[in-house]
Amino acid sequence: MSEFFIYLKLGYQHITDLNGFDHLLFLVALCAIYSLQQWKEVLILVTAFTLGHSVTIALATQDILTVNAAFIEFLIPITIILTCLVNFFYKFKRKLYRSSSNPKWIRYGIATLFGLIHGLGFSTYLKSLLGAENSILKPLLAFNIGLELGQILIVVIALFINFLLISGFGLKKRTWNLILSGIVMGMSLMLVIDQL
Repeated sequence: MSEFFIYLKLGYQHITDLNGFDHLLFLVALCAIYSLQQWKEVLILVTAFTLGHSVTIALATQDILTVNAAFIEFLIPITIILTCLVNFFYKFKRKLYRSSSNPKWIRYGIATLFGLIHGLGFSTYLKSLLGAENSILKPLLAFNIGLELGQILIVVIALFINFLLISGFGLKKRTWNLILSGIVMGMSLMLVIDQL
């Protein structure tokens, strides 16, 4: 197996590993307001998150950016809680803003910003793997592609569950959003408490 595929597999396994479920919670929170028909929008959102964490993974693994790992582990569940809070106030029947600006871009910006924070969490793991590598470009690219593939799998599952409960069982979008965002927020609060 080539080095590229080894790092691709590591990236995929890292995001889908249940031991690192804080990133899974974030992705589920991102998907809570979306339906299966909006998969393109969600794909752009997740890619914005990937771009954000790709930047900080690259900077941190090159020692250009140094952060306190414990502080980042505290911030990650905070990003999930903030995403859930935004979800609570999401309006399904009418647009959030009546101006020419599209509120989707606000979510894309938030996903990118939070991706920067989550990337710092990924970087600790990746930095330990890349210590012996002469060049990190290919391994870093492969790792990020693996992360993106894992994220897409999680998003597909989350959107399918949304579809099943809303279309199959007739649950209202707003009700399901409140339930799912509430569960994710509760779990994230527990992560914050564990960090204290």
